[in-house]
Amino acid sequence: MNVNIQTVRFTADGKLTEYVNRKLQKLSTFHDRITKVEVYLKLDNVAHAIKDKIVEIKVQVPRHEFFVKSSSKSFEESFDDALNSVINQIKRKKEKQAA
Repeated sequence: MNVNIQTVRFTADGKLTEYVNRKLQKLSTFHDRITKVEVYLKLDNVAHAIKDKIVEIKVQVPRHEFFVKSSSKSFEESFDDALNSVINQIKRKKEKQAA
């Protein structure tokens, strides 16, 4: 599983990238053929918006791609929300394939 974390308009500290990497390791328990994971951490440029931290996760498996976007006040919260959504997508896809 190839993991790529990109930050837009800021530099992420070590704790944030470690947090993201640690959580992403759990993805392999839901699908054993994940080839690539891309995480985009963005700051929303709207100064007065309540939700200003955006996380996008793109997970690639053979012949399919999952994409999720989430925003909230903290990167951790946005990432957890996006990760849960992408895990649900992976589970649904596997259920369809099994049926």
